[in-house]
Amino acid sequence: MSLRHSGGALLAALLLSACAGGVIPPSASGPTPSRPAPPPASAGGQTATRPVPATPRPTLPVVAPDLVPDKTTAAGLGVVRGPDIASLMPSGERSRLALQAFRISCPTLMRRTDQSGLTRGADWNNACAAASSWPEASASEFFARYFEAVQVGDGAAFVTGYYEPEIAGSRTRQPGYEVPIYRRPTDLIDVDLGLFSDTLKGRSIRGKVQGTKFVPYDERAQIVAGSLSGRGLELAWAADPVEFFFLQVQGSGRLLLPDGGIMRIGYDGQNGRDYTGIGKLMKDRGLIQNGSMQDIMQYLRANPAEGAAIMNENKSFVFFRELTGAGPIGALGVPVTAEATVAADPKFIPLGAPVLLSLDRAEPNGIWIAQDTGGAIKGANRFDSFWGAGARARGIAGGMSARGSALILLPVGSAARLTQP
Repeated sequence: MSLRHSGGALLAALLLSACAGGVIPPSASGPTPSRPAPPPASAGGQTATRPVPATPRPTLPVVAPDLVPDKTTAAGLGVVRGPDIASLMPSGERSRLALQAFRISCPTLMRRTDQSGLTRGADWNNACAAASSWPEASASEFFARYFEAVQVGDGAAFVTGYYEPEIAGSRTRQPGYEVPIYRRPTDLIDVDLGLFSDTLKGRSIRGKVQGTKFVPYDERAQIVAGSLSGRGLELAWAADPVEFFFLQVQGSGRLLLPDGGIMRIGYDGQNGRDYTGIGKLMKDRGLIQNGSMQDIMQYLRANPAEGAAIMNENKSFVFFRELTGAGPIGALGVPVTAEATVAADPKFIPLGAPVLLSLDRAEPNGIWIAQDTGGAIKGANRFDSFWGAGARARGIAGGMSARGSALILLPVGSAARLTQP
């Protein structure tokens, strides 16, 4: 997702094989004399939050899937007019945060080409104009007045979670902080294959020049072993290789510095190697039971040598830059909002559009804004909910897996255009 542009949900990314788009896919951790125990902040919340069950709203009847001629976009898959949303709109903090998120998305939303085929830029003008001055105390009334609901396809939603990790780190190498966090190397090159053949439009590869040949860039095992050391690429140093691995999966995070300060880092490229979800790999081998972040981390820590080898089976490696402004930044180029932003597939939902979720887990129920994308977030009604930073966010996101129904909120009037015979 674009908080971690290399691709989407924590749980989904760990369990599945994720890709950043086109052809580019998008050691011991315990104390030793040379690696003292990391500061307590590195551990974060290790326990998944106990789910709060809920009863989801049923999906709406649809045309039989085998009769749908085009399943590549929302418009092709087909939409069903949803119910009046006034009675469905929850009040409270999430609606208020969603209004904030929608408001900051508007400038990009109104000029962005909608890949889903559901809206046109001008459709959003009235809602965005109203959002600029609408009182947040009545946010639910704003969404009820300016939007109408549609269901894309069968409306069956699957929602995971992501968060902004906080791990122990240092700007300089020192005892206890010896895991390098690298800047993007200058010899890492992106190649647009569409420039060479019309049949390859929209596809790209990433690698480096070696003599007269273009070759794959160093994989994770090579980089961890030191292939980039001595080049001045170290942006900072992490205390714990396991924690840093998970931060790479997310693609953005906060380093809790020894002096009490915070250094925020964000995605600045990936080595072009295929992503391997180690959760699925470990589950298939019978090493863990349910594939949650907490289960994966527990095994990696209990089996440091095997854990290091497993992490290296994911050949993908993410590079970072320091973030000094607002953030993290999502796919719309604006900061994502904790407990209001979801990542979605832009072929099935307009980025910037509100989404109303009704799931079998209560915590994510309500209204969210699609401000991000993710490599594992593909297809209609597939979402990844952003929970912010800190132990609570980590506890919820790390175990988030909810199913139910989703309604996409479109500006009033646009649904009629889509449902005309």
